[in-house]
Amino acid sequence: MRPHEIEFSTFEGGVFTDLMPYQYGREVCTPGHAFGPARRSHYLFHFILAGRGTLTAADDAGASRVHELHAGEGFLIFPGQITTYVADLEDPWEYTWIEFDGAHVKTQLDRVGLSPASPVYEAQDAERCKQMVAAMRSLLDHRSASQFYLEACTYLFFDAFLASIKPHRANSASRLHSFYVDNALAYIEQNYQNDVTVEDIARNAGLNRSYFGKVFRDAMGVSPQQFLIGYRIEKACELLKLSNLSVGDVGRAVGYPNQLHFSRAFKNACGASPRAWRQEHAQR
Repeated sequence: MRPHEIEFSTFEGGVFTDLMPYQYGREVCTPGHAFGPARRSHYLFHFILAGRGTLTAADDAGASRVHELHAGEGFLIFPGQITTYVADLEDPWEYTWIEFDGAHVKTQLDRVGLSPASPVYEAQDAERCKQMVAAMRSLLDHRSASQFYLEACTYLFFDAFLASIKPHRANSASRLHSFYVDNALAYIEQNYQNDVTVEDIARNAGLNRSYFGKVFRDAMGVSPQQFLIGYRIEKACELLKLSNLSVGDVGRAVGYPNQLHFSRAFKNACGASPRAWRQEHAQR
């Protein structure tokens, strides 16, 4: 029997809004090795390199579903989802994993039909699957590399992940909602530094504010206003960490012309003033 092995690392780089890793690793499990029940704050993807195991995961209604999995497959755990996964008693699995999140992640997963009720990854393109695993391996092999290298590996992983997956069936309403939300996210990315409102975003998507708010919350898990504020604050964190701009200039660059309003919004989101946050997180 192979001994239990585990290697992992956490991402200690900056704040990246669109896509970023949180942790990544590889584990060789002993028979019956289990993790959970547990709930995650971000998306967590496992790709099975060898062996077999079982995933028990709650669907959108909270009902538990059991998935028998083997080498060459994978499974995606969603934020807030309660899961337990157990290695097979006779042929325990070895897997590699990455925990990640970002502004566009949910809409891209909706596009390929992955959901808490359908969390199993099956590859339809073997070459792209190999590229995906290679990107996951690069994160571990180069864990001391710069934050930009690790961020680039995460983009390579996610691109190959989406390109290699066998799409699950998604209904036409979900595809239409993804179109509206993609449109809104693109508008926010291009205009967050300006004086935009939720009404502006809804109007650009061609929807009234009430219906747009429901579609957006269903897709993203937060209201458009909460997302806009969060997006601006994450962009502010990038600037505070990676630039020498003054706090006032950072605020103006992310859509807060009033420095007091910016500082208040930043402290509400991050628990510290922009100046204090910069002192703690600025590049040395």
